[in-house]
Amino acid sequence: MTAQEPLPLIPDQRREQLLRHLRREGVLSVQQITQLFGVSHMTVRRDIAELERGGLVFSVPGGVRIASHVNSEPSFRDKTLVEQDEKQAMAARAAALVEAGMTVYLDAGTTLLAMVPVLARLDTLTVVTNDFTTVDRLMAAPHLDVVHIGGRVDVENRSSVGRLAAATLRQLALDVAFVSTSSWDLLRGVTTPSEPKVEVKQAAMESAASSVLVAGSSKFGTFGRYRVAPLSAFDTVVTDTALAEAAAQGVRESGAELLVAQPG
Repeated sequence: MTAQEPLPLIPDQRREQLLRHLRREGVLSVQQITQLFGVSHMTVRRDIAELERGGLVFSVPGGVRIASHVNSEPSFRDKTLVEQDEKQAMAARAAALVEAGMTVYLDAGTTLLAMVPVLARLDTLTVVTNDFTTVDRLMAAPHLDVVHIGGRVDVENRSSVGRLAAATLRQLALDVAFVSTSSWDLLRGVTTPSEPKVEVKQAAMESAASSVLVAGSSKFGTFGRYRVAPLSAFDTVVTDTALAEAAAQGVRESGAELLVAQPG
């Protein structure tokens, strides 16, 4: 008598086993997954898309990676060295949302810093920020009103954070808050490993008529210890073209408008 062949797995069973493999390996190629489960490339892509919509994994070229935990944020200097084309494209796309006469908040970060040259071309604008480099660059645009919110200094990121910074933001009426992040996904939304940054980002969003998340695709699928806001709390998400379609669809389903910036 021959041994009975195992019954094929139903989709939920297969996806659960895929997650177990990814927790152990970190990343798997589509080819590896087809061999593991004896299914087609199309089936694997459907499984990845379903898990990605749940914020459990995210697509990479040729495969899939488990959502990963971020323990710390890179310094300002380190951030200036990476993904410069993508940041310029996202900054230009985000800046197109600003009109003369507005009061806007620019969160700390090199992508939002890249908005400054575009915003400086407007005749009138009030820029509120916690970023010291942003304030320094805006000194070359004396026709604009600039407000730095003060507070505790984060030396590594050249910004201010904490309760005092958030208290200043709560005294202001903003038209748009542009928020940056080092980590975001569909399940947890915007997160950060730095607790003092949470209240500042939340206060900016609470004080603004609309909130815009500006976040590169390379940061998607990662999460920090502290939650800032779900994606549904944002009116608009600006990212780059490398964001996988399943992730893009998840952003749209959250209710946020998705704007994709083409580098170059």
